[in-house]
Amino acid sequence: MKRFLFCLSVLLTMFNINVVAYVRYVTANLNLRYGPGVAYEIITSLPKGTPVSIDDYCDCKWVLVEYGGNIGYISTKYLSDNPPRRDIKRKSRILTHKTYVTTFSTRVRYYTNVNGYRVQSPTYYNSAPSGATALCRDGTYSFSRNHKGTCSHHGGVAKWL
Repeated sequence: MKRFLFCLSVLLTMFNINVVAYVRYVTANLNLRYGPGVAYEIITSLPKGTPVSIDDYCDCKWVLVEYGGNIGYISTKYLSDNPPRRDIKRKSRILTHKTYVTTFSTRVRYYTNVNGYRVQSPTYYNSAPSGATALCRDGTYSFSRNHKGTCSHHGGVAKWL
């Protein structure tokens, strides 16, 4: 499949054919699959808010996309013309590196990591909860299972636990 798409792009370039790509945004953590349907194996997951390019604006249930070097299918049910709004509104600021105001919503959320595991998203707690792996600079505790990307949207890692 990858070889076919590569050859197609070379041919389009050789003949100077313009292809219009439409940008859509993933509205929820979304599985990239080997085929167009939930029966197909999951390749990886696309995080909420990820922009994807699709070649044709269609009324299809599944579209072929490229993400992180992988080519696969995603459901169009979870695509939007506009980037999704952030669900969590932060009500506090870091006062110092050790003092935090803890007036946050502690609604627990989850995401699917690169290995396909369901992991709790960084969450505010008054002290280190069980299973936390890092304290982020914005005062949240991360439950990441690998170091790469830990606290990346939370100011980076303040302290590994």
